[in-house]
Amino acid sequence: MKPPEFLESPRLILRRPVLEDAGAIFEQYARDTDVTRYLVWRPHRYVDETREFLRRCNTAWRDGSAFPWAIVRKKESMLMGMIEARIDGHSVNLGFVLAKSYWGNGYTSEAVRSVIGWATGQIGLFRVWAVCDIENLSSARAMEKAGMECEGILRRWIMLPNRSDAPRDCYCYAKVW
Repeated sequence: MKPPEFLESPRLILRRPVLEDAGAIFEQYARDTDVTRYLVWRPHRYVDETREFLRRCNTAWRDGSAFPWAIVRKKESMLMGMIEARIDGHSVNLGFVLAKSYWGNGYTSEAVRSVIGWATGQIGLFRVWAVCDIENLSSARAMEKAGMECEGILRRWIMLPNRSDAPRDCYCYAKVW
């Protein structure tokens, strides 16, 4: 099962990323230590790291292991972040990131709702879920605004290299149907 390469919402276009996005991703968020604080990867030091990430995105689309989309604001075609879906059996696991200059405007929850909207229309899918560090209340709120419910805390679940050398607790959110 492969999702579409484009999803659309009122303010956003989610599209398959291309190598030419490297400069915008690097400048907008990939090198920002505030943005990457709760992510599973370290800030990029060079745009070449971002290009390599985009090559991995292309490979993931081809082999079906993951489906990353660039989050683009329609108004000025500005790349603001990324959202990724990983399909595993009957569920879809999400990860997302948004440039700091766009925080607090509901873009993350809008992007998450778009992916949930696609998933709920697929035969054999019954769950979309994601996790966030228990200190990352902004991501938790974005998932709640997207219609996801907190299922609980997963103890020592995720490694966040920008926060700790030990696994951290996280909230698990899901939307089921």
